[in-house]
Amino acid sequence: MRSVLFGLPLVALLALVAVFALSIDRDPNLVRSVLIDKPAPSFAMAEVPGLGVPGFDTAALKGEVGVVNVFASWCIPCRDEHPLLVALKQTTGVRLLGINQADAPENARAFLAELGNPYDAVGADRDRRVSIEWGVYGVPETFVVDAEGIITFKHVGPLTQEAIDTQLLPAIERARR
Repeated sequence: MRSVLFGLPLVALLALVAVFALSIDRDPNLVRSVLIDKPAPSFAMAEVPGLGVPGFDTAALKGEVGVVNVFASWCIPCRDEHPLLVALKQTTGVRLLGINQADAPENARAFLAELGNPYDAVGADRDRRVSIEWGVYGVPETFVVDAEGIITFKHVGPLTQEAIDTQLLPAIERARR
């Protein structure tokens, strides 16, 4: 009995080492979401005043494949990924919807005036309620939603060209099928 009690911590340690070893090669930007393959949460967001594009709601996600990007003017990685979103819109024409998280309208307007506005619609999520419903960990995050309003893909963190080429574009194509 005594040897069993001494062996239990060793077995637990070996189990933890095995779990960590199996997790090393996983992509840290690929965060499984309970919302994958489920309908987008019910929400409605008003427009960002003075931006010139509408806000949007759950119903606006249906009808065609869309990419939903959560961003904020105060987010440095959002600034880094923004030119890639502009290029994505120009090259693919995919419907691009923005959730502007916890931003003052004047800051959101200045951010998009400086960097360009690739979004077809931008909803103001001043209190972060919509972001919470979407399971957002932090900005930026990007989702693909199919024509039925089902979330099919989630990318956590800033998009890179490699992530767009190897993850986002294939996810958009799968959603279109």
